[in-house]
Amino acid sequence: MANFDIAIGPVLANEGGYVSNPNDPGGETKYGITKRQYPDLDIKNLSPDQAKEIYRRNYWQFDSIQNQTIANKLLDMCVNMGVGSAIRLVQTAVQVAVDGRYGPQTEAAINNASADKILQALRFQSVIRYLDLIDKNPKLAEFKRGWLMRAVA
Repeated sequence: MANFDIAIGPVLANEGGYVSNPNDPGGETKYGITKRQYPDLDIKNLSPDQAKEIYRRNYWQFDSIQNQTIANKLLDMCVNMGVGSAIRLVQTAVQVAVDGRYGPQTEAAINNASADKILQALRFQSVIRYLDLIDKNPKLAEFKRGWLMRAVA
């Protein structure tokens, strides 16, 4: 079974510290926690432990996934592109109804599919999603290199 404490390390490393980039739709961001999503939170002074609490409470749903690497990838995707988007991509990868909600059907399909095939599909779909976002909003192009590196990891 997947372990949150293992999955969160790569997410925090990918997200990094405090930034306030005018081209980032999330606004002020630290550890991937954005002012847009958490307007009452003091983003600049957010601690890693506070970020972990938010991720465990609002993003982590994957305790029963049998493959830790898939759970790691899903948590990272949820943080970077939003829970609904990440879940829709994994639902597409495992060929279940796509509704953006993580439930028993999605989980069973993940646990019954080839981990390598799921990861390959998630990487590909993430690249497509990021390129589509940049196409729709060229200001996001500055994030392209980082997003694509993250997508294929």
